[in-house]
Amino acid sequence: MPLARAIHNAISRWCRHAVLGLLVACIAGGAVAQAGPRRVVFLAQDFRNGGITTVYRSFEQACQELGWTLSVVNGKGDKAVIRRLFDEALAAGVDGIVLGGFDEADIADRLAATSRPPPALVGWHASAAHGPTPYLFANVSTDPHVVADMAVALVTPPSGGQAGVVIFNDSRFDIANVKTLRMRDALSRCARCELLAVEDLPIASAAKDVPAALEKLQQRFGKRWTHVLAINDIYMDSMHFPLQALGRGDIVGIAAGDGSRMALSRIRSGRSQQLATIAEPTGLQGWQLADELRRAFAKQPPSGRVAQPIAVTTELLRQLGPLEIDDLLPYRAEYRQQWSTSQQGRAKAGETPK
Repeated sequence: MPLARAIHNAISRWCRHAVLGLLVACIAGGAVAQAGPRRVVFLAQDFRNGGITTVYRSFEQACQELGWTLSVVNGKGDKAVIRRLFDEALAAGVDGIVLGGFDEADIADRLAATSRPPPALVGWHASAAHGPTPYLFANVSTDPHVVADMAVALVTPPSGGQAGVVIFNDSRFDIANVKTLRMRDALSRCARCELLAVEDLPIASAAKDVPAALEKLQQRFGKRWTHVLAINDIYMDSMHFPLQALGRGDIVGIAAGDGSRMALSRIRSGRSQQLATIAEPTGLQGWQLADELRRAFAKQPPSGRVAQPIAVTTELLRQLGPLEIDDLLPYRAEYRQQWSTSQQGRAKAGETPK
């Protein structure tokens, strides 16, 4: 089947990347040194965001593998709370902090204000760019341009007509703005697509604001409106019943991120108006966050890894059965091998792990 072959090809590409990565690391000067036990903090922007929750769970597993002490704090979508929690982590003298889903600019001045040596900082969706950034050792993310292009590619105009599209964005986040601009650009190249509007609604208040926004959009555009694109699944959480009440069970939803559990559940059922989500491989990314911190502790360069997003549809989920969308990617075995090799290298050199 086409999707089964696509999954097989994705795994093959991953395995080739993994083997090449290990060879390059050895050629460049040996395995990365094991950093030893560390104290790290995962600072979440808001655990109501399913992507943040799932990447945290995976990061927690990786920390257990490495023997690190992990603390987790929730900013609850409030910038002032996030800044206070960041200050507390700095004052506690932790070794590393993960920025879970909020922009690095939000805490830039806090770093300048502290007299302590800064901890290692990595982020998940903490910048519009992946890899090293002005304040982060590494930002872990798929390429938002690729995510946006994949979302727009799933927009199918109705037979003999045009697709009328509304985009839901949260302009507080650089990565969300990059996705939105890219989706706008991609839609402009679609001969049978029309961008009707961009709705700027905070993710934190989506459950409250989305129903009213849908009613206004229906009044404004009527049957011209056929599709919703959103920068995050959370907007789709509050769409189904309001759209049904408006008599618009025909509107198709596609999320350009991040593959939350709620989104996967409704897509799997095949009864939702959400056709698809362009999912982050959050299991893989949680382990990558730990690996980037480990590299920072060992004063080695970032990995440079950029994972590929996954277009998740009902058909794909039914083929996967009980598996998570990135379970077929052998990232756990790869990282365990790398980390084990690092420990063995230190032992042979006569070093005592911290």
